Amino acid sequence: MTTPEAEPEQGGAPRPEERLEQAVRAAEQALIEYEIALETFRVEVENFSRLHEQRLGPVYARLEELEAQILEARAARSGDAADRRRADEARARLMPIPGVEELLNGWMDGDGLFPEATAMLTDQAVRPPQRVRPGEEARKLYRELARKAHPDLAQEEDERVRREEFITRVNAAYARGDVAELRELAEEWAAGPVPERRPSHGEELYARLEWLDRRKEMLTLLAKELEDSAIGAMLRLAPDDPDRLLEEIAEQLATQVREREAELAGVRGQD
Repeated sequence: MTTPEAEPEQGGAPRPEERLEQAVRAAEQALIEYEIALETFRVEVENFSRLHEQRLGPVYARLEELEAQILEARAARSGDAADRRRADEARARLMPIPGVEELLNGWMDGDGLFPEATAMLTDQAVRPPQRVRPGEEARKLYRELARKAHPDLAQEEDERVRREEFITRVNAAYARGDVAELRELAEEWAAGPVPERRPSHGEELYARLEWLDRRKEMLTLLAKELEDSAIGAMLRLAPDDPDRLLEEIAEQLATQVREREAELAGVRGQD
């Protein structure tokens, strides 16, 4: 049975909007399936990474410790400064950095070093913030705009939000003493809000297709990051039996540990 929206126009050709609707529905379904596959792979990578760390993390740590001990034993035997430097570097890589949080407290945040800290480290003077004293025209424009556009004058919530956003811009311009911007804001307020044009159904469908395409591009990048990661690459080697892959890696690492232990014993036996 043909649904009403899918009925073609006279002459048998479907309307352009019907073809767009079909394309949107197909793209939506394809995106859903792609997201399901991507999320499944992400969970597999996350679980494999956790198992990898739990099972093999201590073995990797043992190998690094043996490497440091071998270099230290060689340095102790040779007395060479280069050997000692390599041994110290290997040991330092295994040691946590003490007091990191205490050192950085008050010096930086999520955006990086504070300006005062940067100035101290670069021997530059800390410049105080520039003080602006708005002129008479700026004060006049500000008072007029504040009286006209104050949010408390709004009767509806949408209008209150518009006024609050506008007054925020007015306050920022006044704080800078920017007369030109205050004039532009006064002209903008006098012109009133720009009437919102409702997009046509066809425009909405095109916009939806564009959004779906951007979403697919973003998911494709995420998928590539997962596939290119070390854990993702390992998982792709044995997608059907990752546990067996872990066993094989564990066996290889166990062999390396035995080799390093024998090498360490040999170096120490030369003393």
